[in-house]
Amino acid sequence: MRIALDPYMYRNLSLGKMVDKVAELGYEHIELSPREDFLPFYKAPRVDKARIKEFRKALSDTGVKLSSLLPMYHWAAADEGLRVAAVRNWKRAIQIAVEMDCELVNTEFTGQSDSPLVCENQFMRSMDELIPEFEREGIKLDIQAHPYDFCERNNESVDIIRGLDRDWINYLYAAPHTFFYDDGVGDIASMLKYAGSKLTHLIIADTYNHKASSGLRYIVNPPGVTATVHQHLDIGQGEVNWEAFFGTLREIKFDGIATVSVFAWEDRPDESNRIMLERVKSELCR
Repeated sequence: MRIALDPYMYRNLSLGKMVDKVAELGYEHIELSPREDFLPFYKAPRVDKARIKEFRKALSDTGVKLSSLLPMYHWAAADEGLRVAAVRNWKRAIQIAVEMDCELVNTEFTGQSDSPLVCENQFMRSMDELIPEFEREGIKLDIQAHPYDFCERNNESVDIIRGLDRDWINYLYAAPHTFFYDDGVGDIASMLKYAGSKLTHLIIADTYNHKASSGLRYIVNPPGVTATVHQHLDIGQGEVNWEAFFGTLREIKFDGIATVSVFAWEDRPDESNRIMLERVKSELCR
């Protein structure tokens, strides 16, 4: 099993200094989420051979490895222009993964929850175009459901991924999305077990149950506004059932990637990420 850090709270550091920071914190792997000088959110990649060389050297110098790249594009957009651009960006991102010797990328379904069928059809259209690219280059793909995606539920997401019927396309369970995955129930054990052999990747952070307290755990104004709200907190600061989470992972002998992904504490990122690493190691490296 690999424990990785999503270094989003350090995105303002240069690539080299970011890698140094990850090593300093004790992590051995990086899951590189979007950043403006590499793979920015929804826009074309901003990286050339020189920047790739710089990043590879920083990794080599520290011994830190790249567990995955996390490109984010509108490949399920109802707008066909956005979808076409996303496919183009995806093709370049796949080439960057090859140049980085990174065999895995992970991402989200995207789309919109208020247009689920249209967006799912667009997603499938994009997959038809991209599956040959992934297979030709030997790059694997892990997909998560994110709040407001065209699919937000755990079991349906797993079924969509199973329907693609590729051994190299698997499921990522994001703990901070738990309460969207089963509409506020939070039955982590059953959801992890439902994913079964397709579960190869975790995102680890805490969150509150947005459905709790009559939907008032978070208060969003104006009243009745359509919004999806969640958090990426340190373990223990929210309402995720961590005993069930880690216990089930040990029961099913999870052996994939576990990525620490706290975003809430840019005012104390080192403390947060050290606490998280210690806890994840104690739970999953027994």
